[in-house]
Amino acid sequence: MTLTPGSGIRVVMTKWGDRPHWEFDGWYLGSDEHGDWLGIPAGTAMDRPGAHYVAPTNQIGLVPPPGDDADRGWLATFHDVGGPVQVYVDITSPPRWDGPVVRAVDLDLDVVRGNSGETWIEDEDEFTEHRIAFGYPDAVAAGAESSCARVVGLVSGGAAPYDGTAGVWLRRLADQLGA
Repeated sequence: MTLTPGSGIRVVMTKWGDRPHWEFDGWYLGSDEHGDWLGIPAGTAMDRPGAHYVAPTNQIGLVPPPGDDADRGWLATFHDVGGPVQVYVDITSPPRWDGPVVRAVDLDLDVVRGNSGETWIEDEDEFTEHRIAFGYPDAVAAGAESSCARVVGLVSGGAAPYDGTAGVWLRRLADQLGA
């Protein structure tokens, strides 16, 4: 299946062991050297067992491009002005397209750049707990830690695509929404 700009997509995240986690719908916007860009309009419902969240602003998702899986263990979200943060990157298994569905296993660690520009890691305690409770293989845990360190460096250093590149895609989403 070939995705074209404007096609509906779904993001399905699980936790290790095929435990359900966040799911939501969006639009395929296009791709570039950074990967596949997804439009997530304000008002998008995001659900996981026991939680419901509604996106307060437009967001752009980024799925890493094909390549070495060691470099692909993340899914990034870039928030429009007024969002709760600027950038939120989930450290995951390498995301895979399954038709119009992006699938990845959330490995707990998150890299965040707040609205002040400060970058930090969230959920290190959850990663430590789940590594034992869910039985992450050593290679999976090491991959998550390596991805997290690499992404922290890119986000805090303002390297592409964390350098404002998403602004073009946020404008593309706003144009599709007629805003």
